[in-house]
Order: sequence, then structure tokens, then C-alpha cells
Amino acid sequence: MHDAMTTGLPGSRRVRSLAVLGDSVAAGMGDPIAGGRWRGFAPLLAEAIGAARFTNLATSGARVPEVWRAQLPAALRVAPDAAVLMVGMNDTMRADFDPRLLRQQLDHVVRSLVAAGAAVVTIRYHDHARVFRLPGPLRRMLNRRIDALNRVLTSVAETHGAAVVDLDRLPGAYHRAAWSVDRLHPSELGHRMLAAAFAAGLAGQGLLVPSEVSLTCSGGVPVTRIDHVRWLLIKGVPWVLSRTRDLTLYSLISFARKAFRRPGRAADSDAPTAPSDPPRVWPAG
Repeated sequence: MHDAMTTGLPGSRRVRSLAVLGDSVAAGMGDPIAGGRWRGFAPLLAEAIGAARFTNLATSGARVPEVWRAQLPAALRVAPDAAVLMVGMNDTMRADFDPRLLRQQLDHVVRSLVAAGAAVVTIRYHDHARVFRLPGPLRRMLNRRIDALNRVLTSVAETHGAAVVDLDRLPGAYHRAAWSVDRLHPSELGHRMLAAAFAAGLAGQGLLVPSEVSLTCSGGVPVTRIDHVRWLLIKGVPWVLSRTRDLTLYSLISFARKAFRRPGRAADSDAPTAPSDPPRVWPAG
């Protein structure tokens, strides 16, 4: 693995302000530092692009409606030159998953940021089950939903000229070292990889990236085998059980709808109409 993924990427526009919107990954979870705090990709990215200030509005558990309703107005108030949007996975794991509504809300978020003068970079998600083992039915349902979410994110990016980091194509994304103890959030190395990929996406939109993002881990708190076992018992198993209950309810509702659907009526689909290949997608790395 290379020591760095960006070194003085070309660009002409300097970044004064960076805003980060999203969920727990965007908030830095998985990259603990001294004092019981999270670091994550945001400060690493801010340093690489030379932002005089950055505002991280992301919160653990955030879903698209929260970003649309609360984080976006706060982001617009700081007038960012660059913005990172990383959200949607929490939505795929809930019974009320609605790709059409998510598209409306995400479209509003990205359109508003671009209209305010920000270069935006968002994400396409990886195959979650390759990192975190799930029961077969849950894995298949989650994969369908991630595919639907990725279609939405790609469509919105295509419409508004945003950059996209494709996690599935990120070199090293499926390596164990890229993931934290819970395998739901990136490790320090994973966050550094994200910072480098987002920097490349912003550079592709003409922003100056004067410094490199090093992939050499430094400043993080080491994670021990005991931490792994503790997380599995206290967090991991209960998380799988809670998500299984939630999505099982969705499966039963979907089955009932199909059973009572009138003949000739078109079937509902999680996935919106697939967009054409986006012209402004930068694969990570």
C-alpha cells in the first residue's frame, strides 16, 4: 500500500471553508484519538486542501432526512467552498426505506450546496456484507437497498456535477486493516484512505489540494483483541438482532402487498430509474 494517495494535486481555486455532512462515518467514528474523541477523515481532508476552517455537522445515526432538515441549513450558513456528503447507509437498514423520497431530499441537499458555490463530493457504497457478515436473507435485502441507494447517489451527482468516490473500487477498501473493530466504520487507515479519495474528487473539480494525505497511521488509539471481543458481545450481536427485526417487518409488509396486489398492477421497486453513466465520477485512488 502506498504511503500517500495525494501529493499536491492540481487545481486553481483555494478552499477557505469545508463542510462535512452525514452520519457516524463522516463524524469520525472508528478513528479514536486520546481523550475519548473521534478524529476521522474530516480534519485530514481539511489539512490537505488547506481549508482555513472546517465544520463537521455529521452525527452518529443520522439519516438523509436529518441531513436535509438540519445539517444542510447549518452548512449553508458557513458558506463552504467544498462540501463532503456521506449519508444513506442508516436509511438502508430501516423498514421505511424509500429511494424516491431519498432522491428528492438528496437532490435538494446537493443542489443547494452547489448553488451556494460549493464543490461537492459524495460517495457510492461498497458491498457491506464483504466486510460485516450477515445472515443470508438480511444480506440479500441489504445488497438490493445499497444498489438502490447507489443509483440515487449517482443520479444526483450526475444532475449537479458532483464528484463521487466509489468505495467498491477504492484500492484496499475490503482489506481488514481498513476497518475498525466493529467492521461498520473505517479504521484510522480507512479514514485516511477516505480523506485522500475525497481530496482527489475535489481536485477533479478544480480545487487546489496543496498537501498530501498520508496513509501512515499516526495519533490514533491502538485497538486490542479484547476490544474486538467486547464490541462483539456488547454491540455486535445486539445490532444484528435489532436490524433483523426491523427488516423482517419490512419483508412481511412487502409480502402482504404482493399477495393483495390487484392483477395487472405494476410491482413496487426499491430502485428508481437507473441514470446514464455519470460524466463526473472519480473512482477513489
